[in-house]
Amino acid sequence: MGFDASAFRELCRDGKPALGRPLMYLPVTGSTNDDALKAARAGAPHGSLFVADEQTAGRGRRGHSWLAAPGESLLFSLIVRPQLELAQASALTLAVGLALSDVIAPLVPSPTRVKWPNDLLVSDQKLAGVLVESQLQGDALKAVVIGVGLNVSSREFAPEIAASATSLALLGATDIAREPLLFRLLDALSARLAEFERTGVRGIVSELNARDALRDTRVRIESVTGIARGIDSNGHLLVEDEHGTVHSILSGTVERL
Repeated sequence: MGFDASAFRELCRDGKPALGRPLMYLPVTGSTNDDALKAARAGAPHGSLFVADEQTAGRGRRGHSWLAAPGESLLFSLIVRPQLELAQASALTLAVGLALSDVIAPLVPSPTRVKWPNDLLVSDQKLAGVLVESQLQGDALKAVVIGVGLNVSSREFAPEIAASATSLALLGATDIAREPLLFRLLDALSARLAEFERTGVRGIVSELNARDALRDTRVRIESVTGIARGIDSNGHLLVEDEHGTVHSILSGTVERL
């Protein structure tokens, strides 16, 4: 079943969320992030929301594909125009991860964990991914596009991700209608964004470490291999190598060993 844009707009009329208006809904698009970036460059306002049932060119970080059967996931991108320094933008994925956890944790029996830098895991399986992309004017941050893919009703996945992915349905969640779920997620994102603008990573670092999916596990990131020791106040992942040296990792693809 397709996303019910009319039902979502009615929720917004009643609840008047800070984010999510105007809504642009397409049953099929290449990428909601691409749609949002194009709109941001054209001056679309803070809070603009782009939703699709299917993406033909959906992607995650570093060009990885986002695989989702039509209508089984919540796929959306949001334009925000926060008061942030450019250097803070990359860590925004972590605040988004906490917002997802805020909403999803009450729906599932197992703890939700934020996997640095951009995934939400339950029982070590990926439930959601986040892609944050910035629009710049010179060195100034003009807008940020927050893209989210959340597995909702899927019960089967493509062979290449079947062992590592899960969904709300597979986890036993029952309250998974996408329209009210998105409404609640936008409320949580609004609160987390406001907090992040005030405090940056320092204000959420204790929560991040409490929900850290990688902590005390063996990982490899680019040329660094070691034990993940948490997330620091800049949003960097700390990895202790075999010599006891702790590396502060700004970005990269994490492989758990």
